[in-house]
Amino acid sequence: MADTVFVTERLELRRIREDDLDPHMELLNTPAVMRWLGGVQPRAVIAAKHQAARDGFAREGFGFMMMEERASGEMVGHCGLRRVAHPLAPNPTDHEIGWLVREDRWRLGYAYEAMRAVVEWGFGVIGAPHIVALTCAPNVGSWRLMEKLGMERRADLDFTDPADPETIIQYAITRAQWEAHRS
Repeated sequence: MADTVFVTERLELRRIREDDLDPHMELLNTPAVMRWLGGVQPRAVIAAKHQAARDGFAREGFGFMMMEERASGEMVGHCGLRRVAHPLAPNPTDHEIGWLVREDRWRLGYAYEAMRAVVEWGFGVIGAPHIVALTCAPNVGSWRLMEKLGMERRADLDFTDPADPETIIQYAITRAQWEAHRS
């Protein structure tokens, strides 16, 4: 497909299309999936995120994408690379990775598979000097995946958001660290 950015063993990662909003709302904007991301979001918020991803691709050649399971063609997640999006983050020009996977596909390794490919793309194609990821300390699954990717905790980049009860923490990896980690 023309929208395909790249494929992995089990996934196709593709640009977000206008017709992705309804399945995203149904499959990904759920209480369990959105637990650490501010809870279920209004349709307008998800639509704005989709537009921001399309704008990122148009402006810089990267953004967030939909993850489709190659075997079934079903939407299983949302992931990608963008500039740090949180307005209170101390590092707004850094490249940030992020992901979410629909609940019935948890613990199948899709997030790790997708994020290995996204990090490789970020360094190899996009040319990011380093990549960060944001989460909160209670989101153990998220920061464990960051560590599995070879990312290191960067407490100097932590920040608080008055609208969020948890401190937002960051992990980071440089191109050199990624090269050493993946070999």
